[in-house]
Amino acid sequence: MSTVASGLTTTKAAFIEQAQQDGQLYIDQPYDLYSDENQETWRCLYDRILPKWEQFANARFMHGLEVLHLKRDAIPKLDDINRFLAPLSGFKAKAVSGYVPAFLFFDCLRQRSFPTTITIRDGQALDYLPEPDIFHDVAGHVPMHTDRVFSDVLVRFGEVARFAAERAAGVAGGDAEHIRCLENNIKAMARFFWFTVEFGLIREKDGLKAYGSGLLSSLGELEHSLTSPAVQRYPIQMEWVVNQYFEIDHYQPLLFIVDSFDHLFSQVDKLETWLKDGKLDHVSPGEPAVNPADLESFLEA
Repeated sequence: MSTVASGLTTTKAAFIEQAQQDGQLYIDQPYDLYSDENQETWRCLYDRILPKWEQFANARFMHGLEVLHLKRDAIPKLDDINRFLAPLSGFKAKAVSGYVPAFLFFDCLRQRSFPTTITIRDGQALDYLPEPDIFHDVAGHVPMHTDRVFSDVLVRFGEVARFAAERAAGVAGGDAEHIRCLENNIKAMARFFWFTVEFGLIREKDGLKAYGSGLLSSLGELEHSLTSPAVQRYPIQMEWVVNQYFEIDHYQPLLFIVDSFDHLFSQVDKLETWLKDGKLDHVSPGEPAVNPADLESFLEA
């Protein structure tokens, strides 16, 4: 049996490389492999961002931190998180070895599972990482999963993705126009997810707060998103969201606001209606590109 070196640093973890070589997408969290440096990175990330959460995060997120007992002391064990999550929303964190193609990811949400990265970024590069890591996935996403309405939004979104796959049934081997429509559907859903679950703002009684995990896990962008005059903030509008491209390597210049998580749920209903009516078959070009793995995941669903 081969052995793997200690440490679960993103892009440097032998355990992850081996799992990927073995074709294992869903894995266990080998907690004993976290190095002292990995644990120190978690503590540093948590200590730096906690004051920003207290100022800029939405109330349900802060409650989620409390009920999950998410602390600075050590990288969380997913089994512990799942024990706390189960009675609240039925969600669970599901460890993965790397990128999860779009349909598989969205269908996990439908089944109340959240694909969760177990590696953590290098302590020498705390501020920006193009790949997700456990701090983004657990500290950014999972506290929101303690809220029943928000978790139902994720399930509902997974149902929309499943409908998109069913609608595309028979497309494999079909003509180019059918493939193009499916690519547009995927692009529209990715944009919706980006501008809500990843980078959404919500109106609360004391002003705008962040609920998107991309904001909640970013020390710099969390404050920037709510205070900078360079950011345009508008009430969510479906025609804008599904036609607005985004880029991942800089702060977002345009963000959308929901009034509540019930409001967000209604927007997912609207997304499905637009899908059924063919309004997502022809969205504006631009990012994100639909990669072959994402397209294939829908065609094979």
